[in-house]
Amino acid sequence: MWYAIMTQDVANSLAGRQANRSAHLQRLQELVEQGRLLIAGPHPAVDAQDPGDAGFTGSLIVADFESLEAAQAWADSDPYALHGVTRKVVVKPYKKVLP
Repeated sequence: MWYAIMTQDVANSLAGRQANRSAHLQRLQELVEQGRLLIAGPHPAVDAQDPGDAGFTGSLIVADFESLEAAQAWADSDPYALHGVTRKVVVKPYKKVLP
């Protein structure tokens, strides 16, 4: 089943994101290779594709997991969560309707 993983960053998270981005993306790439990633990306802190020094306020990941518990465990072990970038994580079942 699909699960939406919605995160909120701590204030001034840009340096932490940059330091842990490679490991974060590697985990997402594993989901891609397994055919389990629907979408993933950050929320810019300002209304721009490249927010520059304003950074990001969190992320959205929608991926396929065996259960809510498995999705939560995956989210909790993300490098951003482990290294203080993320201050809040919400994981919910997601039903893809369109397209």
